Amino acid sequence: MITAAHANNPNPYIQGTDLFGYVGIEAVLDQMRRKTIKAGLEFNIMVVGQSGLGKSTLVNTLFKSKVSRKSCTPNYEEKISKTVKLHSVSHVIEEKGVKMKLTVIDTPGFGDQINNDNCWDPIVKHINEQYEKYLREEININRKRRIPDSRVHCCIYFLPATGHRLRPIDVEFMKRLGKIVSIVPVIAKADTLTIEERHEFKERIREDLTVNGIDVYPQREYDEDPEERVLNDRIRESLPFAVVGTDKEHQVNGNKVLGRKTKWGIIEVENVAHCEFANLRDLLIRSHLQDLKDVTHDVHYETYRVRRLNESNVDFSDLSRSARPLENGCADKCESDSHL
Repeated sequence: MITAAHANNPNPYIQGTDLFGYVGIEAVLDQMRRKTIKAGLEFNIMVVGQSGLGKSTLVNTLFKSKVSRKSCTPNYEEKISKTVKLHSVSHVIEEKGVKMKLTVIDTPGFGDQINNDNCWDPIVKHINEQYEKYLREEININRKRRIPDSRVHCCIYFLPATGHRLRPIDVEFMKRLGKIVSIVPVIAKADTLTIEERHEFKERIREDLTVNGIDVYPQREYDEDPEERVLNDRIRESLPFAVVGTDKEHQVNGNKVLGRKTKWGIIEVENVAHCEFANLRDLLIRSHLQDLKDVTHDVHYETYRVRRLNESNVDFSDLSRSARPLENGCADKCESDSHL
């Protein structure tokens, strides 16, 4: 019941103190939590960079599990691929009752050739194919209640720790991919740089990103409120994250820590004084995972959907019945599905 005084109030919001008793609106949060736990989460992450930069090791370190392509393939031997071929590995990870289907898309062969012209094309194709697949399911007359989501939610782009500037291949890749997927750049094997070299290298990279008009995640135009802007500004000032990955534990002051043992001591991966791995993990999992998925759906997929619907030569009445290959080719099937 709303009194006449409330009806004439220009403020349309009724605060908890104005209610005559407990309504139970806050219980909706528990309902959403239970539903999410029951359904589980999906998160698809792509790792891009030339061989030897520690992509698989970093992904394993992020999720504290053997989730990389190398970890899942017995007797795996890395060979330099003549072309860029995408490989996907899916797992179901469970923590405190919450299940997440994690798919890691690896890009062996990227940047490993003498001539790397258009080496990003297979990656662009794969990302667009996943948008197309989702679109076809969405417009299907008898569509599934929950559409399987194979869209790439985040692309981690590995930069070699050269200490110089962005290479032409880095600029071209991020220019093209930044328009269709959220890119998070990282400096791989950052322990090869001194603190001063690392700081100067990051400054040069940020300058190159600005000069070339490259947008990396999180973009300023997606900040929704002042509190989020403060957090994202702090992240933007730290990009690209200087990271170190390892799956080995060592004893430090009586405690087990993830780290890399050197002649001079142990580099603690999760110690922010040693590297920025913890900042990357917080961004990808603890603070921005849902936002990465929202940006993928509301921005990148929406842009693709509008473009496809506006194409005059596409007859969408046939798409729901069509079994022909996608325009951009067929993506490689997942190499393996395993449960941790």
